[in-house]
Amino acid sequence: MKSRTREFVQHLSHEIDDDDRAEALLDDSLPLIGLVVMYFNAVEKSLDSLICEIISDRTDAPGLIVIQKLMFSAKLDLFKRFSDEFHQYFASEPPKFGELIRELNEIARLRNIVVHADWGSTDEEGYTFVRLKGTKVGMLQEYVQFSVESLENLMNRIIATNCDLSDYWEWRSECLANQFRPISP
Repeated sequence: MKSRTREFVQHLSHEIDDDDRAEALLDDSLPLIGLVVMYFNAVEKSLDSLICEIISDRTDAPGLIVIQKLMFSAKLDLFKRFSDEFHQYFASEPPKFGELIRELNEIARLRNIVVHADWGSTDEEGYTFVRLKGTKVGMLQEYVQFSVESLENLMNRIIATNCDLSDYWEWRSECLANQFRPISP
């Protein structure tokens, strides 16, 4: 996603030259925004399930009590700490675990940009106001260009990350299964 900034001058305002073109871009993007949210929620629910399974394989109740009011970043931190302890115990870590954690953080950051964007400020090039940034020279208005292609790429990235999370869980399950395999006489 491309971004640009503009100097903030006294009032928060946005330059939209072609309202019809901006509206057409929003019409094309709206279904993809919903899919980004839906697929990210699937990642969060996968993470919830994994944390619950780590805490107790008999019932989700203790895990749900622990994660009940946690934001995604706190759940991810908890999952990483549990996983780090697991890796230490087994003296093994899958080679892409650090990358998985970084990607989970990144898709959460990108999802937040999409969800909290000021969609009413979208211009004819698809640039949408996302936040004010303070700098040494003053405040800047930051805009991100949401195109159909960039939203599809984000959606696919979220889906791929959920698959990677599932692959990690399979690796972890294999570690446990191999540890408790009966020794042949």
